[in-house]
Order: sequence, then C-alpha cells, then structure tokens
Amino acid sequence: MAVVLLVPSAVLAEGVEGNGAAARAGVTDAVPAGTPVEALLFYAVAAVAVVSVLGVCASRSIVRMAVWLFAALSSVAMLYFLLAASFLGAIQLIVYAGGVLVLLIFGVMLTSKSPWVRFDAPKGELAAAAVVCLALAGALCLALSRADWVTTSEAVAGAAVADFGVRLVTTYLVPFEIAGVLLMIVMVGAAHLARQEEA
Repeated sequence: MAVVLLVPSAVLAEGVEGNGAAARAGVTDAVPAGTPVEALLFYAVAAVAVVSVLGVCASRSIVRMAVWLFAALSSVAMLYFLLAASFLGAIQLIVYAGGVLVLLIFGVMLTSKSPWVRFDAPKGELAAAAVVCLALAGALCLALSRADWVTTSEAVAGAAVADFGVRLVTTYLVPFEIAGVLLMIVMVGAAHLARQEEA
C-alpha cells in the first residue's frame, strides 16, 4: 500500500531536478511506500519527543533536565531517520546529543555546587518563556498553513554527502558559521559553569 507524501512544491521540484545527479552519485531514493506500523512508530516517537520536552520544562533538577533533553534530542534524531533524512539524523546525534549535551553535563558536574540542587525559575522568566514559545508555535503554524503542499506518490531523490558539503560552504555558509558560533557559546558557557568561585 503506497503512502501519499505531503511535501512543499519547492522541495518536490528540487528533488525532481536532482534525480539525475543523485542517480549518478549512487544515492538511493527515499521509498515513499510504507506500512501502518511505520506510521504508528512515527507518531509514537513524536509523542516521546513532546513528553521529553515537557519533562525538561517541568523538571527542577539539572541532572533530570539533562536526561530529558537527551531523550528529546534522540527522539528528534529518530524522526529524521524515519523520514529518510539520515544525514540530519546523524548530525542531530553527533552534534547535539553527543556534543552540546555532553558539554552541558560536564559543565554542571564540574561546578562547585551540587548537581542535585533544585532549580526554581522566577515567575517572570517563566511568563517570558511562555510568550516566546507561543510566538514561535504561532509562527510555525502560520508557515505550515501557508506552505504550498502537494501530494505525490513518487520517490523523492536523496542527496550525496558531497552535495551537502558544497552547499554548506556556498549557499548556506552564513547559517553554518552561525551554528559554529553557537557551539562556541555553549563551550564558553560550560567553562563558565565549571569555574571555581572564590569564597
């Protein structure tokens, strides 16, 4: 039984145009056919991701927050793998779950304070965070509602790793550098948390 995919028309056009390049690179197309089990697995992993994010927000222990965050990042990586975006899934595991989260955990463990200390955010910060989250959710829903979705039952061509490398240093150079700055900020923050304050 074929599964109908909903993809933006721009993405579909780019995938169709890249069929020849992907075939020459020996890249296997993402197969759009599936089973109900795959759909159930997708929604189950998505539910785990949502619960994990809520666990990060509701936890008061820094260590438990880190564990919930690891579950959330791993769930998002699994969603990428289920969507046949293996490159994004691998980057999600390597950079975020394997890099940023480890830095944060080491930064917390190396602090002079106990890692089991409870974290109680002021109500003003919680309200500001709620406003930001609602604004981002509204922007995401607006973007999804205005996207030009089309239905297709054909395979969408994948891309080779070499194509990703070329795009990262040409078309997407600025976002790539911003991601590098973000990782540097995380490292500086971990080092700041690990510093010993004089009494």
